[in-house]
Order: sequence, then C-alpha cells, then structure tokens
Amino acid sequence: MAAHQQCGSQKTHLDDDPKYLEKYPVPLSPPLPAVSKDMELSRAMSASSKSALFSLCRTDVLLEDDWLIALNKPQGVYCETILASVPSLLNDSPDESREVGTQSKKLEFHLANRLDRDTSGVILITKSHKVAAKLVKAFTDHKIRKTYIAFCVGQAPKWKKITVKSGHGRSKFGAWRVYAATDVGRTLPGGSSVRNMETLFEVLAINGQRCYQESSELELGIVVKEKSVIECDGNKVEVLVRAFPQSGRTHQIRLHCQYLGIPIRGDVKYEGVYEWNGVVYDGHQLHAESLSFEHPVTGSPIVIQASLPLWATEVMASSSERF
Repeated sequence: MAAHQQCGSQKTHLDDDPKYLEKYPVPLSPPLPAVSKDMELSRAMSASSKSALFSLCRTDVLLEDDWLIALNKPQGVYCETILASVPSLLNDSPDESREVGTQSKKLEFHLANRLDRDTSGVILITKSHKVAAKLVKAFTDHKIRKTYIAFCVGQAPKWKKITVKSGHGRSKFGAWRVYAATDVGRTLPGGSSVRNMETLFEVLAINGQRCYQESSELELGIVVKEKSVIECDGNKVEVLVRAFPQSGRTHQIRLHCQYLGIPIRGDVKYEGVYEWNGVVYDGHQLHAESLSFEHPVTGSPIVIQASLPLWATEVMASSSERF
C-alpha cells in the first residue's frame, strides 16, 4: 500500500540529476519549507532565553530511585537544560537529608533518551555511567517500549491503525528525510547510510470524535517505495494519534506523520500548520506519553507515564469516552 500526497509535495532539482540518481538514493519526503528557516530560528532563540531561567521542581519528577530519575519535560526546553537542572533539584529537595548535596556532586548524570526541543513528556536520566550503558543498550536492542501522542492536521485518514516502514537519513543539505525501505543500507551524500524506520499509528479521534477500532478491521501496512501522494479535497481535519515507534530515529514520528498526510500541528519543518483556527503555534504538538522497560539494576518491570498536555486533554474531554 502506498500513501499518496499531492498537496504540499515538492520536487527537488536532485530528482532530475542523473549523476545523483546513480550514486545516491533520492529522498521521498519534501525538503524543508522555506518558511521553516526563520520560524525555527525564532523558536530556538526563544528556547535559549527560556532555558536560561529554567529550573525543575518536584512536581516534574515522575519516578526516582538510587539509579534513575524520570521527568516530565515541558515543551520549548532543551534536553541539556533538563539535565543541567537535575543537581539543583536534588540538592534543593526538602525531603532529602543534608547529605544529598554532597552525593549529587558525585553522581554522573546522563540522558538515557532525548526529545526534540518542542516535544514534551518522559525524559529519563541515569545517575551513573554503568546504568547509562545498560539503558543505551536496551534502547539500541529495542527493549524499551515507547508511546507518543500527536495532534495532527491534514486529510482524514482512511485507516484506524497503520504501520509505516521506510528508510531514514540526511539528504544532501543535512535535513532528515524519508527514503524508500529498499534504500536501507545505501550510502548518503554526507557519508552516513540510510537506516530502517518503523512506526505503528493508531487514530484516537478525528475532530474531537472518538474513533472505534472494530475487531474485524485489519491493521494496514505501508512499506515505503515512492513519494507520498495523498489525494487532497481541501478539507483538513484535526487528528489525534498515538504512535508506537519500533525504531528510534531522529524526527521519526514527525516524518512519518508528514508522509501519511497528517503533519503535526505547529511542525513547520515537516509541513505542519503553524496557524490554525486563528491561533499561532510556537512549537509542534508531540508528547512522549510513556516508557516501559525492565529496571537496569533490579530487573523489575517499570512503566513511566507523563501527564498529558492541555492540547491533548482538551481533545479527550470533548470525546464521549476516555482513552
């Protein structure tokens, strides 16, 4: 099955370059829109200013033990800012003994996972090199299960559940792009290679109305072979989806939403609307909902869930049933 998207799709000069076609795989998703450059610069400057004043509080903590601390990252803050704020959070905690201040200086904090600047949700930080190495391996081996919630605006999907399999890599000008699944392993202009990328999507609501999954309905699958061509009727809808990434590629969910014709609201890099119903959005609406894994030290099953942002709870409240 192929996704088709004629509205918003773009053709690059590389598509007609015989030498390029012969040497490198051609990206199947559009290049970055021209408007994204200035808007991304503005958002980055805003995030830098916000980061300079940022500090964590105990309500941000989702889980903590001797080896890990999980936090609910807000939108518009860099992961490095979260990491740098952890020692102060632990030192200032009124629930800990005075020895914590000394101990936190000896701890070795590492980001176990990373979220884009404007993605909110679960971020996991380890307190030692040894535990960090174990979690990195668990992520690499796909032993950590992740779920995300995304608010998309585009053509109404004709599916309730779908799995997208494609290639992923940087194009000639450094942007992340979707490639054909058959291009996995091929060399890209910068010297890296196309890697596999797979995401399962489930539609939760369209225009605030709950979508029900019938037991008889088949889960669809796309193995990406060609450019996306979604038939556009001009009527865009609001689509709330849950994503289950089976790989961990940069901008994976954002790229696959774009390919399916339902780019994430506010995601100017990947054709998402940044103004909708009279409101201008200063970041994309993607939330890292949960992480599930075996504890790297105790082996106990761990499920970390981050409370949903307002844009998600509003949709859920308008639906007849809870998700």
